[in-house]
Amino acid sequence: MSDTRPIAAIVLAAGKGTRMKSDRHKVLHEVGGRPMIEHLLASVEALQPERLVTIVGESREQLHEQLGERCAYAVQKPQLGTGHAVQQAEEALRGFSGDVLVLYGDVPFVSTATMQAMLDRLNADDTPASVVLGFEPDDPLRYGRVIAQQGRILKMVEWKDANAEERACTLCNSGLLAARAEDLFPLLSRVQNDNAQDEYYLPDIVNIAIADGQTCAVVNTNRPAEVTGINSRAELAAAEAQWQGFKREEAMEAGVTLRAPDTVFFSWDTELAADVVVEPNVVFGPGVSVASGAHIKSFSHLEGATVGENVDVGPYARLRPGTVLEAGSKVGNFVEIKKATLGEGAKASHLTYLGDATIGAGANIGAGTITCNYDGYFKHKTTIGPRAFIGSNSALIAPVNIGADAIVAAGSAVSRDVSDGELRMVRGEQLVKPGWADRFHDAMKKKKAESK
Repeated sequence: MSDTRPIAAIVLAAGKGTRMKSDRHKVLHEVGGRPMIEHLLASVEALQPERLVTIVGESREQLHEQLGERCAYAVQKPQLGTGHAVQQAEEALRGFSGDVLVLYGDVPFVSTATMQAMLDRLNADDTPASVVLGFEPDDPLRYGRVIAQQGRILKMVEWKDANAEERACTLCNSGLLAARAEDLFPLLSRVQNDNAQDEYYLPDIVNIAIADGQTCAVVNTNRPAEVTGINSRAELAAAEAQWQGFKREEAMEAGVTLRAPDTVFFSWDTELAADVVVEPNVVFGPGVSVASGAHIKSFSHLEGATVGENVDVGPYARLRPGTVLEAGSKVGNFVEIKKATLGEGAKASHLTYLGDATIGAGANIGAGTITCNYDGYFKHKTTIGPRAFIGSNSALIAPVNIGADAIVAAGSAVSRDVSDGELRMVRGEQLVKPGWADRFHDAMKKKKAESK
């Protein structure tokens, strides 16, 4: 944070997002399982701003539902350009005396460090009237240009209004800007719309300040990817790929083994400790943490799960919200767990559903076992004690408790509590008819032959 001045942020999110072709507000589309505007706000909020204002337009009720009272809202209607959008925050910032960051809800990856660098430059000894965040992409395309020498801006120009020499400049305008509140709004009041788009451009405040004899500066990010804008489904997919690539690199640098990195997908809050191994085609939904030594095998999907040390998961396992796997436990292929704890060293190796359950340490859950936790109206809990053995193809009809060291025989449907050390076998009496199958086959073969 700035040591001397409070901070405010204005987030522009009034665009219609027509290229998304969606009823959902553009900035609420997700990257890494998180609305893009939330990525941005996480970076902003690390600066502890005194005020936060979001500029809204259509579908503003969706933004209010997402952001709640974390910020003030200002409506831009009609939408007459970025300068006009920022102007709408004047009332919300009335009485504020500090530094203002202007950000964009559809440019979600700007880091806290970059924002801080802009604020630091704003408070440098030469006291620039504004600071622009510049970047140098591989292809400058149609970005506005920043004409500068030694970090001081000579001119800002939109691509449509630039001449050939100006378009040859490779330093581009990200759109992000920092200025003192006492300078920002007086400068905005002087912006005109005599340009190719008939709009009020925010960058024009830089040109106005320069014409007044003031200094304006540019801070150049060395990571152009952090100013990626998202305006269409294709750009959303590209941003997702870019973000996933960054998270994979981050994980591997932290000591995680990714056997096929391009096939592993993270969420914004995925936490993997060093010495975790992740095999190909694994998806981490929101709310997953994995402790050291765990092995996540191929084609597993984890969401809202806590995985302890040296746990084996998968292949083809599904961990749903509320899953806790304690150290040394094992979840095998085609096992689904929801809102259940698997105790230390417990195993559910294959073809099992465990929901609303607590499984004690060292318990063994046989193939095909299910907890029948839902009666059509309410969820009920199953408790399995330490070292209990649940035979294959058993149905545990909740609410039910299975005691420590108990054995449930294969094929049992258990609806009453099982005491510690008890054997519970729930099966119909077997009927034996010697020779019946031979007589049946003979009769059917004869019937088939007669039908031809």
